[in-house]
Amino acid sequence: MHRKFKKYWILAVVSLSLTFILFIPVRLAIAFHQAPRPQAILTLGAWIDREEFSAELAQWYPKLEIWVSSGSPPQMARKIFHDAGIPDRRFHLDYRAVDTVTNFTTLVSDFKEHNIQHLFLITSNNHMPRAKAIAFLVLGSQGIAFTPLSVPSDKPKESRLRILRDIARSLLWIVTGHTGTNFY
Repeated sequence: MHRKFKKYWILAVVSLSLTFILFIPVRLAIAFHQAPRPQAILTLGAWIDREEFSAELAQWYPKLEIWVSSGSPPQMARKIFHDAGIPDRRFHLDYRAVDTVTNFTTLVSDFKEHNIQHLFLITSNNHMPRAKAIAFLVLGSQGIAFTPLSVPSDKPKESRLRILRDIARSLLWIVTGHTGTNFY
């Protein structure tokens, strides 16, 4: 009897999880419909070229605010945006994230607070597959669509293992609100 209960419990959890994950594309479609154009820019930090690209993009989209997650030191990031003519009121430097998963999980509530349903996602081309997988789950679960824009990089592509690890961590965040940062 105990084994049968455990089997059904596992089946119920898997079914519920799959239903929730399959609901993400619906939420993304609604977000794309309601906001067909990006309303903000999210730059995943760590490399100056990403911030320079974001500053240039912001010149083409003067109404969009920019969020940089754990990027260059504040004085360096400010200089990049100021040199591009971007005033302080348009960019937000956020240093709460410690990795790619937390780049998203620490800012998603800010995006919701600002009613952002669609954003440009800026990162390096070698990092984009992992960033898109995490964004699909974290942002998608919150009804926030994204348009990825890659910055060229000569670094090798990230391993599938890293992508799978961060997919698992994103799912953990969806279910528990914890990212599992301490697991690796």
